[in-house]
Amino acid sequence: MTRASIAIVGAAETTRMGKVPELSQTGLHADAALNALADCGLTLADIDGVATAGHDVAEIIQYLGITPTWYDGTSVGGCSFITLVRHAAAAIETGLCKTVLITHGESGRSNNRSHRPLFPSMQQQEFESIYGPLFPPSRFTLPVMRKMKDDGLTVEQIAMVAVVQREWAALHPRATAHDPLTVDDVLNSKMIAYPFRKLMCCLVSDGGGALILTSADRAKDFPTKPVYLRGMGGESAEGPMISQMESFSSSKAFRVSGKMAFESAGITHSDVDHLMIYDAFAHLPIYGLEDLGFVKPGEGGAFIAEGHTRPGGALPLNTNGGGLSYMHSGMYGMFALQESVRQMRGVSPAQIKDAKLSLVHGVGGMFSAAATAVLTSEDQW
Repeated sequence: MTRASIAIVGAAETTRMGKVPELSQTGLHADAALNALADCGLTLADIDGVATAGHDVAEIIQYLGITPTWYDGTSVGGCSFITLVRHAAAAIETGLCKTVLITHGESGRSNNRSHRPLFPSMQQQEFESIYGPLFPPSRFTLPVMRKMKDDGLTVEQIAMVAVVQREWAALHPRATAHDPLTVDDVLNSKMIAYPFRKLMCCLVSDGGGALILTSADRAKDFPTKPVYLRGMGGESAEGPMISQMESFSSSKAFRVSGKMAFESAGITHSDVDHLMIYDAFAHLPIYGLEDLGFVKPGEGGAFIAEGHTRPGGALPLNTNGGGLSYMHSGMYGMFALQESVRQMRGVSPAQIKDAKLSLVHGVGGMFSAAATAVLTSEDQW
């Protein structure tokens, strides 16, 4: 019997999401942090570890008035917060700190920020941007078009990702988009960069979220139901230039981080009750299903199109509606984690009956990095 060592005891999003012009990016961080503290009955004085991404971690520390013994500002794109869960767990286990606050805030829509430190990388500017691909829609088209040619992935299958996730979003009062979609609706929406239509692309939102982690032996001291980390998860990176991917039909970083997470957690695919896969664009859940090993290479599009991930399906996927319909601030990984926590607490508006194990997987940049975490409602296994 193995006992959990790390627990998530606080979790919350910003009070409002979508369009929040009255708050700066720093203000969104603070709003999420205070909400997470209130969720578990702690104060800022109880925090001795701080982590964030896409924003100067020292600035967040100063703004909140925390004096930490550990901090982490790892910023590799939207999966950073999944990565930071792993880093925070390691810091707690090694005694570097006792209680970690992970914050996210991003003024993606109102643009109340002075800088965005991550993109583009120097390599992207020097070797790729000169040929025209400047933003995620144009960069992500390169691998997906090759995958369509090699694996037979169709635009209709890509469109079905958006359709199914809108079904999940309809169950969430806080989701941005609730109206039902059809494949025709998606394929008739504005062309952005082939094969991506507007409804295959993520929302652009203001918002944020925060998590509080501590040791599992303290978890029952809090008013909230603890959610436990099963194993240490996984992380990997392949590099910022999408043109240099080992394969356009598969992500090496996805495969490596996923394999590490499964091995660390000691689970098989049949153990997973609930799945969150970062979906900045509609093709990413297809890559994720294949690279994580839930389906064979080339079968992800058909798996979703056949209804296996929709409400009532065998493998509930992106049950908040994802970045396509729930919200997408620019770095979405925090919101995938928030829904995973809700599911493991049993409080999601789209709750999966008897769900005990959730896997969260995210991408950083344009297939440049990846992180995977396994959360569970059980403190031993």
